[in-house]
Amino acid sequence: MATQTTQIAAVILAAGKGTRMKSSLPKVLHEVASLPMVGHVVKLALDVGAAPIALVVAEGMDKVAAVGREIAGDVDVAIQKEQHGTAHAVLAAKPVLGELDGILLVLYGDTPLLTQATLESVIKAMDADPKCAVAVLGFIPEDAGAYGRLVLAEDGTLEKIVEAKDASEDELAIELCNSGVMAIRAELAWKLLGQVKNENAKKEFYLTDVVGLARAGGYTALAVEGDADEVLGVNARGELAMAEAIFQYRARQKFMDAGVTLIDPDSVFFAADTVIANDVLIEPNVFFGAGVTIASGGHIKAFSHIEGASIGANSTVGPFARLRPNTQLGADVKIGNFVELKAADVKSGAKISHLSYIGDASVGEDANIGAGTITCNYDGYLKYKTTIGKNVFVGSNSALVAPVTLGDGAMIGAGSVITEDVAGDAIALTRTAQTVKAGGAKEFRAKKSTEKLAKKKA
Repeated sequence: MATQTTQIAAVILAAGKGTRMKSSLPKVLHEVASLPMVGHVVKLALDVGAAPIALVVAEGMDKVAAVGREIAGDVDVAIQKEQHGTAHAVLAAKPVLGELDGILLVLYGDTPLLTQATLESVIKAMDADPKCAVAVLGFIPEDAGAYGRLVLAEDGTLEKIVEAKDASEDELAIELCNSGVMAIRAELAWKLLGQVKNENAKKEFYLTDVVGLARAGGYTALAVEGDADEVLGVNARGELAMAEAIFQYRARQKFMDAGVTLIDPDSVFFAADTVIANDVLIEPNVFFGAGVTIASGGHIKAFSHIEGASIGANSTVGPFARLRPNTQLGADVKIGNFVELKAADVKSGAKISHLSYIGDASVGEDANIGAGTITCNYDGYLKYKTTIGKNVFVGSNSALVAPVTLGDGAMIGAGSVITEDVAGDAIALTRTAQTVKAGGAKEFRAKKSTEKLAKKKA
């Protein structure tokens, strides 16, 4: 959270349905780095110290509101029943926010790449000028196209925002464009917004008009330049992919700068909340979903998929491993190829090296789980837990039918189906006696060869 004394409130506009996404899911719920876009913006508002925060949604957008509340429990939700422009949308938050002091931030639920540093630069610009009523975040795109232009006065303040369709030839030559993100002096916000008219072709109330209204009232307005990537608004699937690519590039650089080794950075994908300590080695083609932490010295081998898991110091995962939510690995754990874990608590020194499924289970320190072992944790209706103690050895191709407990030091013979608890230091096995028929294989081959020849002749 930013260190500042000015009170900050935020309005996040998230009522757009995003028809260009061609999706039944509201636009702002599409994910970047395993987090809905609106979630990125709510987190950003928290990071700059905003409170209260109002999320403006359309009727029926309960899922959008739920994401906001999950991230910021006391977020206020305002319903914009009809959509009549950006100023109208911000005003929809007035009933839930009430009268304000300090600064009111206007953010957008479909711009997930805006950074804390850039937003704080807008806040600081307003803080530094007591006469400033509006500070607008601008950017210089490769192609200004249909973006509104930020027209600066001779003294460098922001004179007005002009839409491209209304701009003169000289104004169209201006490179600095409007991102839509702005800060408004909070005690003036509702007054200025209330003065906005809809005297335009679309009969909409435009937020950009507050700049001219502020200047007409004797205040100044400022423009702060930010990076074009940060203000990318996502309106279609192609732009969603662009946002994902930008986020992943940033994340890869951040982790490598912090001492994480990525052998092939472009093939590793992170979530918005991934936490990795220094001296972790990550091989190519690894995907991290939400909720992953890796302690120092960890080694994630190629083609592993990890989500909702905590990985202890100096532990190894993969290759081709899958760690599902609520999995915890202690220090010096080995999870090998084609092993899947779900809701598993694996203590330090344990090994699950090959071709196993361990779910709804706890595995004790230094236990060794043989290849092909599975915990049978589901009967079609309910889940049950398997408890494996310290120094337990489970032979290959064993099935542990939960609920079941293997005491410390127990051994399970290969190929066993264990349905009852096994006491500590006991050996349990469920194999039938082996039968050997001398010469049986030779007799079998002769018989089958004769049958095959007869079938061909027939």
